[in-house]
Amino acid sequence: MTDRDPRDLLDLSTFPAAEPIPPSSDYVDQLEAQTRTAMRTRRHAGSEHTGAPAQLHDALEAEVEAVHGELVELMLDLYEHPEVAFAEVRSSRAIVEVLRKHGIEAELGAHGVETAIRAEIRGAAASDAEGATGAESDAAAAPGAPTLAVLSEYDALPVVGHGCGHNVIAVMGLGAFLALAALAKKDPSAVPGRIVYLGTPAEEGHSGKEVMAAGGAWDDIDMAVMAHPFSHDVADTAWLGRRTLTVEFHGRTAHASAQPFMGRNALDAASLMYQGIGLLRQQIPPSDRVHAVIREGGDRASVIPDLARLDLYVRSLAPETLRDLSRRIEDVARGAALMTSCGVTVTWDKQPPSLPVRTNTTLTGRWVEAQRRRGRDPLPRGVVSETLAASTDFGNVSFRLPGIHPMIRIADPDTALHTREFAKAATSDLARSAAADGAYGLAATLLDVLHDPALSKAVTEEFEEAGGAIDVPGYFD
Repeated sequence: MTDRDPRDLLDLSTFPAAEPIPPSSDYVDQLEAQTRTAMRTRRHAGSEHTGAPAQLHDALEAEVEAVHGELVELMLDLYEHPEVAFAEVRSSRAIVEVLRKHGIEAELGAHGVETAIRAEIRGAAASDAEGATGAESDAAAAPGAPTLAVLSEYDALPVVGHGCGHNVIAVMGLGAFLALAALAKKDPSAVPGRIVYLGTPAEEGHSGKEVMAAGGAWDDIDMAVMAHPFSHDVADTAWLGRRTLTVEFHGRTAHASAQPFMGRNALDAASLMYQGIGLLRQQIPPSDRVHAVIREGGDRASVIPDLARLDLYVRSLAPETLRDLSRRIEDVARGAALMTSCGVTVTWDKQPPSLPVRTNTTLTGRWVEAQRRRGRDPLPRGVVSETLAASTDFGNVSFRLPGIHPMIRIADPDTALHTREFAKAATSDLARSAAADGAYGLAATLLDVLHDPALSKAVTEEFEEAGGAIDVPGYFD
């Protein structure tokens, strides 16, 4: 027998003190190995449609190359001056200055958002002799021609800056618009329709595009395109719909030692909800995600807390499953309140929710063909694991009108979004190449739609067959 404390028999040097144990990379390594294997056997089918004439693509590519240096300069400038959601004052002004330098009038503060941007060009039917006008022009596009939009994002993340590469997104969209504007200026018939440039703030943690929707941003748009930087070239990938909610449990204070039976413990309710979400995860689709933090839970251990607050993100792969998951999360909250005799309030979506992305595969095929011209070969959906899914407010756009949101490589395969490593990649040589490749791809896709009526019709028919436009703001009511 010994009187020694059993803990003394442990080699405490083998246990971490203040630092956590690093997570294993085994699962991520397996996913990457699966991706490499699939890349050897799977290739995107491309497009069955003709698109615009080859000589127009040659001219368009030349216009992209003419502004490439300017795009890289702006991309680096945005990187050096990151601004978070709805505070992109300097970034939006820098983009507007480039547009005005090219003789294009731009509206800053468009659609009720201070840092949103709108500009337009019109080709064949424009009354302006130069073929490029501001949004105030009364010129009409060619009869029956769709109105197409190309989008930019330029907000950054707190702490890590452009760890999602929105500085690259900004110049890809802008470069596409400038190239089409230059093409229309030299030959209005080359762009037989109307192209709208929309600078869309506040994607990170918000839904700036949905805020713009309330100001009519999408009312006159028939199709929309944008591209996002990534660790692979991917034609289409999974994007989860996202909702946010705050749950407050209301209890009754009491002395935790003398009269605990007179209290109603709000922290107990919050703890039960947190555990209930953990148990719920076993019975939800594998693509669903629920993240929660307990933001408040009392001030002193000797006082039973009368208020506890959780903030949650709820994500799912389809609007229908997101709506179902939302209802189940509310059930967990009410159950926790009932078990602890607390009151509960559930507040959904202080910022508008984001729907999943409904990708238009017909449009995607033209993006793929354009990227192959640039020496890239975007992967079809499913090659890169869809467990690595995030959310974007472009989903809200894609359920109003046909759209694409492909991914373009700027980083090594093991570089994750929203990290300092990805932020560093947003100024790399790969990012500089993506500025031109992405700009050309977006512009070429729009040009193809304007010159190929069969393509335009197929895009619209696919959208309607997928369910058509839905009531985005009223979907979760």
